[in-house]
Parts: sequence; C-alpha cells; structure tokens
Amino acid sequence: MSGTLTATPATAPVDIDTMRHSISRLLGPDTQPTGGEGLAMLQGLLRGHMQLLIPEVEQAALERDANDVPRYVALACIGEARTKLCAAPRAGEHGTLADTRRLARRLAALCDHYEALTGVMMCLTCDQPLRQGEDTLPYDHISPSGPIVRVGRIHASCAHTYRHH
Repeated sequence: MSGTLTATPATAPVDIDTMRHSISRLLGPDTQPTGGEGLAMLQGLLRGHMQLLIPEVEQAALERDANDVPRYVALACIGEARTKLCAAPRAGEHGTLADTRRLARRLAALCDHYEALTGVMMCLTCDQPLRQGEDTLPYDHISPSGPIVRVGRIHASCAHTYRHH
C-alpha cells in the first residue's frame, strides 16, 4: 500500500543533502585524497557548513527536556564540533587532510543529530530524506531468527532496490 509522507518538518532551515554531499567528497568509499588548494577550499566549505548547523542542532536540542538523552548527546557533539573549529591547523598537506577529515566526521555527526532531533525521516533503502508529498511505502526487515529489526519507510521508487544490510 502506497502512502504520502506527512511526518517531516514543513521547512528545513539547513540543506543537509548538500552537507552530506560535501562530507562524501572526503569520507566516501571511492574518494581520493584531495590536495593543495582544493583541500583548503573543501575545508573552508566544511567549516561553513558546521557554523550554519551548530546553532540549528543546539536550538533543536535545547527544546528537549533537560533529562533527554538525545539532547545531552547532541550538546556534547556541539562542544566537540566547536573545539574542532577552534583547533590550530596541523602543518603540511597530510596534517591538513587529517584535519579536514576530522571536520567531515564531526559534520556528519551533527547532521545525524539534526535529523534525529527534528524528526527527519530517511529512506531505509537509499539513505535519502523522505520529503513531504513523496510516495512512500512501509518497510519491515524481518530477521530469520527473530522479530523485525528495522521498521520505517522507503521511497516508492526504491521498492525494488536490493540493499545489503
């Protein structure tokens, strides 16, 4: 049975898709180390993404109850992200690459916290956001030895896509 997604926020103040694309340029499975000016530009881009996302994650976390575990974890991540942004750069191209990868990993964690705190739903097949108005289907992955292990929704267009878990 097909359905239309209605559980996502009406507006998104940040572009998580673009941020994740920037992250994939450094941390994706088929990435090649970038050097020189391209690496410096990518590092600046990641820093800019983090500076935009940190206040959004912080606002979403602070709207939660003070005893909420996701709030606590997100605020700890924000502290680490701010530390990474203020850290002195390492010398040399290898140091710059290591610093940039650290920024990318921290940005990925911030994206995850943002999605979790704001209720963004992801397609369990393609890992892309499920947007309001898109046709979706329920998805239940049943373990041969027990109960359902992943429950969620997928894009209707992803229904015939096979994914290794």
